[in-house]
Order: sequence, then structure tokens, then C-alpha cells
Amino acid sequence: MNRMQFLRGNKTAFRPPWAIDDAQFAELCSRCSDCLSACKEQIIEKGRGGFPQINFQQGECIFCGDCVEQCQTGALQKNRFEADKAPWMLKVQVSEKCLNFTGVDCRSCGDRCVERAIRFRPQVGGKQKLQLDYELCTGCGACVAPCPVQAINLISVSESRSTEQGSLLEVYA
Repeated sequence: MNRMQFLRGNKTAFRPPWAIDDAQFAELCSRCSDCLSACKEQIIEKGRGGFPQINFQQGECIFCGDCVEQCQTGALQKNRFEADKAPWMLKVQVSEKCLNFTGVDCRSCGDRCVERAIRFRPQVGGKQKLQLDYELCTGCGACVAPCPVQAINLISVSESRSTEQGSLLEVYA
């Protein structure tokens, strides 16, 4: 963690989908804002240094690819990724602030998850067990904004780490 990240709370800025690695991205991106204008969901915004970043509080990524089509510098490259894989390795993470941990029945994140990566399994006594399926999670961010207590985040996960963890995680017992 560098000094700036420490002072700003170490909030990770996520690049648009299909972004090349950070070092090359910073070198190639001209900060022209074409990807911002192209984003139908309006989740790409100017971040530190004028570089584009994703704001999941604004909505979700639908992976339309319009940002890539508008990128003239090669900072976003759809052809570098396999067709059947997500354009980034972002996965859902639920913090201890989740209302389900306090006994409140809230399923706002699961209701928004089209891929069904976030599910709630009924338990005896009316409680719900929160389950995350990392194999199904595309990192679209649809679950982030609807959370009333901001307990949902996306984190960057390497492929080796996500397979080490297994695909299904039961979060609330």
C-alpha cells in the first residue's frame, strides 16, 4: 500500500472491463473519456489522475463492450480475453455489516444477482443462510448499490486464489 492509498482509505479503483494490466494501462490510456461517454450504464467515471474507473454505486456493468469499441489507444482490449471468461477477476465480498448477520431478513443483493451467485438458503427458525458461488459471479456489480448498509464490495481475485477457495461459500450460519 502506498501513502496515497493509506490516506484515502485504500479504496481500490477498478479499471473498465477488458483493461490491460495497470502499468501498461497507465502508459496507453490517453484519458480521452471516450469510454465514459460510451458506457450505457454510466458507471465509468474519471478517477485519480483522470484515468477511467468503475463506480459500482452507480450501477452494474452489462459487459456490452461499447467502452472497448471506443478505446482508440488499446488500453482496453477485448481480444486479449477468452470468449467464455469474464473480462476481469472481480468477485463479490460480503462484510460483517450485512443485515443477515444481525438477523434482519434482507435479500437485496441476491434479488439483483441475475447469475444467482448470491443465494439465500432457508434454515430452520426462519433464518436465511447466505451463499456465494464464486464460479457464477461475473463481478458485474449489480449487488453493490442496492445494499442498504454498504456491506457488499467487489474485490480483485487472482484465478489461483478463487479456485483455492472453492466455488461455494456459506457466509452466514
